[in-house]
Amino acid sequence: MAGRGRAEQVQSPREFYGEELRLRREAAGLTQSELGERVICSGSLIAHFEAGRRKPRPDLAERLDAALGTEGFFVRMLRTLDTFRFADHFAAAADAEQLATVIEEYAPILVPGILQTEAYARAVFRAYQPQAHPDELETKVVNRLRRADILADHASPHVWVILGENVLGTAVGGPAVMAEQLRHVAALGRSGRVLTQVVPRSVGAHGAMGSMLSLMRFADEPDLAYVEGTHTGVLHDDPAAVGRCRYAYDLARAAALPPEASLALLETAAEEYDHEH
Repeated sequence: MAGRGRAEQVQSPREFYGEELRLRREAAGLTQSELGERVICSGSLIAHFEAGRRKPRPDLAERLDAALGTEGFFVRMLRTLDTFRFADHFAAAADAEQLATVIEEYAPILVPGILQTEAYARAVFRAYQPQAHPDELETKVVNRLRRADILADHASPHVWVILGENVLGTAVGGPAVMAEQLRHVAALGRSGRVLTQVVPRSVGAHGAMGSMLSLMRFADEPDLAYVEGTHTGVLHDDPAAVGRCRYAYDLARAAALPPEASLALLETAAEEYDHEH
């Protein structure tokens, strides 16, 4: 009963989900590692679920139900787990991003979400949903800015971002917003927090130019790759698919300017936006 009382006091749907998982696992007499073996994942991933830091994918939730005899409970509860915070196609990638030890991103048109300023993020969301209610818009902006909390720790994750030069030339929100945004990215690069490179337009075609790409590495889980288009996104965990995405990223890295030249280009573009403003 004491354990059930704690479940009723949890602050979020994820914490409730994790508490229920812990209770059902303990009732089955299983350790986290033993349950992980039964559902084909690591014990540390079970610990992340139970702490509310991560949510299982649908196929893993099905295996949890099968292993614990919970008759579909953990599958049905997935729909309650903070899906409102991010678009459905990005929710799983957002979870993974918070646990990654290394994040590598290629962005062809827009500054990646974890590097966006408030004004830039607001302009992006307003462009995507011009008829959205102001409160809905502000919620999206707040949730996007919270993703950048992972940058507060200088040691982890290691972040490497490659921008297509079109990112610098696409005036999202107008000159003032762009000047602030590009200086923010450059400042993160100058501080050493984010390794930043730019692929110049003069390079022409290269292997990653088709879409936004994010690669994530973890301490105790296989790599993931996330590929995003307009209102769509796919999170890949198949090693072959992740390998293809990594090769595309490496081709973009080979085509990019060195970090110092890239930061100088960002700062020059910011100055030009200042003059335009």
